[in-house]
Amino acid sequence: MKRSNKSLGVVLWPFVLVLLAPVYSLHAQGVNNLWMGGYENASPNPNFGGVDLEFSSGSAVIAAVDRGIDFSRTNANITDSAGNLLFSTNGAYIANATGDTMLNGDGLNPSWYTSLYQDGLNLSQSSMILPKPNELGMYYLFHGTLDDAPNSNALFLYLTTIDMALDGGLGGVVNKNQVLIADTLNTGKITAVRHANGRDWWVFCHKNDTNIYYRILVTPYGVNLDGMQAIGEIRPSDVGQVCFSPDGSRFAYYYGSNTDLEVFDFDRCTGLLANPVHIPIDDSNFGGGAAFSPNSRYLYVSSTLDVYQFDTEAPDLEASMVHIAAWDSFYSPFPPFATTFDLAQLAPDGKVYISTGNSTLRLHVIHNPDDPGLACNMEQHGVVLPRLFFNSLPNHPNYFLGPVVGSVCDSLDLATRIPGPSPGERGVVRASPNPSDGRFVLDYPAHAGVGWLELRDLAGRMVLHERIPQWSTVHALDLHGRAAGMYQCSLRWGLESMGTRLIITAP
Repeated sequence: MKRSNKSLGVVLWPFVLVLLAPVYSLHAQGVNNLWMGGYENASPNPNFGGVDLEFSSGSAVIAAVDRGIDFSRTNANITDSAGNLLFSTNGAYIANATGDTMLNGDGLNPSWYTSLYQDGLNLSQSSMILPKPNELGMYYLFHGTLDDAPNSNALFLYLTTIDMALDGGLGGVVNKNQVLIADTLNTGKITAVRHANGRDWWVFCHKNDTNIYYRILVTPYGVNLDGMQAIGEIRPSDVGQVCFSPDGSRFAYYYGSNTDLEVFDFDRCTGLLANPVHIPIDDSNFGGGAAFSPNSRYLYVSSTLDVYQFDTEAPDLEASMVHIAAWDSFYSPFPPFATTFDLAQLAPDGKVYISTGNSTLRLHVIHNPDDPGLACNMEQHGVVLPRLFFNSLPNHPNYFLGPVVGSVCDSLDLATRIPGPSPGERGVVRASPNPSDGRFVLDYPAHAGVGWLELRDLAGRMVLHERIPQWSTVHALDLHGRAAGMYQCSLRWGLESMGTRLIITAP
């Protein structure tokens, strides 16, 4: 494990002074339900150390944890379908579930920049993890770094392959730093979305100082460059953030400069962007983030000193802008650590979280992002963290998006299957083990909206009522200690419901 001395990360506009942050844990539930932040535990300062946000209960459970890896902006991790951490990366190396460097997991992204940030790269969306289609235990890591200092851009998009069967189940790297693209690229901005067939993936990055997007196709047969598309604004070297809507129908690119916000339609079958709408935002902000609401209708832009909402279903997207927040001059824990607005990410609890741009003890949160205007309930610095956290929101795609049923690309007979790390038949919920001593894991198909779980005894009395996060496919139930017998478990999403019987055995 690499070690280094570190100090707090502070953003001073328009320059970014950064250091490092977060990591992993062994208590997760669901493929994307573990968010890791914080610094390693090398400092005696109690404000240093790891922070976990874990969403398996349907809401964020925040905990201080001890570990030995840092993350800054570059942050990606993945768990198995039962919520056990598999591995994570900060862009400089890959860590296994124990927190140690994975077998052959060092030496990612060779460059002068990586050598300066050996404890974690400070680049937005510079790593993304995808499961290899139809091959359990195999994962692809797409990644890059800053290569060209004078022009502040990358020169390569890399691919690294991880096999979780190696090193006694802790995993190992079998192919590292394979060059997928050699060109002048905007740093980071690596994102992905499910193909319309519900199995494969589209991966995107952007060519620097052009309007060209590279399009990569991931299938069971490998990873291949599928093409390039010139569309929209010319994008110079920038920061900011890109994202797909949860349903995969739209793509947003935001950078708080003269190119500002752009929103596209997206065809999951062909992998092509269309109908770009460019929205200049009249502020002087630098950097920031973008995230869609769970229902894919509302887009949120965090622009250093301001946060905006856009209605993608409005006849005039630009005119739909609502200014939902201006920085209220709050510092955490004290000046100069301003709680401004930076990267944004939709979480498994259906809320949008926004980092502060500095090492602080806070995150911002949008509690009701599916609601219009100020009803979305944006709360500045409303999430209190036990330790300092620095822009370490994970770069998770929507792992649970299914096929576009009825499209010409819906050719794999997946309409009754939910693809992803934890597939399940549509309309069916399974419990394992069943019978059990009261500890169950439910497996069910993903849904775009939030659902509810109800548990009733044989007399019809409700004994449990819990929220099911949108896009989740697994949910842990701990009924240990309840009376032995049979219980009826029902899951509901709007008018759709499914259920199973749970049997608790006598102690």
